[in-house]
Amino acid sequence: MKIIVAGGAGYIGSHVVFELIDQGHDVTIFDDMSLGSEKNIDPRANFVKGSTMAESDLDSVCQDRFDCMLHFAAWKAAGESMTNPGKYAKNNLNGTINLINACDRYDIEYFIFSSSAAVYGMPEYLPLDEMHPLNPGNYYGATKLMIEKNLKWFSDLKGMKYASLRYFNAAGYDVQGRITGLEKNPQNLIPIIMEVACGIRNDMQVFGNDYSTEDGTGVRDYIHVNDLAVAHVNALDYLVNNKNNLLVNLGTGKGHSVRSVIEKTEEVTGKAVKFKVVDRRNGDPDTIIAISKLANDLMNWIPTHSDLDTLIRSTWQVYKEYVR
Repeated sequence: MKIIVAGGAGYIGSHVVFELIDQGHDVTIFDDMSLGSEKNIDPRANFVKGSTMAESDLDSVCQDRFDCMLHFAAWKAAGESMTNPGKYAKNNLNGTINLINACDRYDIEYFIFSSSAAVYGMPEYLPLDEMHPLNPGNYYGATKLMIEKNLKWFSDLKGMKYASLRYFNAAGYDVQGRITGLEKNPQNLIPIIMEVACGIRNDMQVFGNDYSTEDGTGVRDYIHVNDLAVAHVNALDYLVNNKNNLLVNLGTGKGHSVRSVIEKTEEVTGKAVKFKVVDRRNGDPDTIIAISKLANDLMNWIPTHSDLDTLIRSTWQVYKEYVR
């Protein structure tokens, strides 16, 4: 199939591009490179530099006619979304509407959306399933939920079929070592730990050690980015074969605490990770873990690289080149 990947030079998008091409698809990357890296571009893909905010850019690339749009082009820092919501409204909401409208104009039949567990907000029960109430605790999560609702409307009104994949904590790097570009201004735990381990940062903050968890630090469900990439290919197959929309969680059902991730990194790298405990952040729950039975049942997806050792070792293979 001919596939356009918006944000295909970014962290998650680049891994998905490699998997799509490995599976025989014809892929064009559409990226403004604000968060993307040239190191992450699969040389087998076509590359078009452009912005989701420019309809002329979208018209130019979409004239090539595609079967499916995959969308990764969004800001993703939950904390920043609460202090600068306008930035997230403009890029995440307006940019996505531009992509959906381009799909309508150019008869792109399938749309796969990078959603988030942030749509759920504070857990009312665990593990989180797709029936959990939707009550985002930050504006980033709210943008994801608003986009999901727009996709449903466009599907009902225009017939476009879509998959909304609710990631938990994406982590790791390509297990084959093909992707080496670091994330720009990372906000997630594992890249921050790696920056301390290789000397880019002197230390890091741990937000609270008095949670109701085994070691007092927050517990999260981490999913390897290669497993996410496979899920996107499986989601496309589901859309094509079933002609139904798809909304599923992508997680492992297992949680790792902040402290255990730090300790595993020290074990793998042989480096000390200096940290200081500070106050909890408002709204951070003790534990967030998923149940992804629906993804397994509907699209035969089972994560195979998401054990903590693989997550940390595959990430260190990239970051160790930056040791200072």
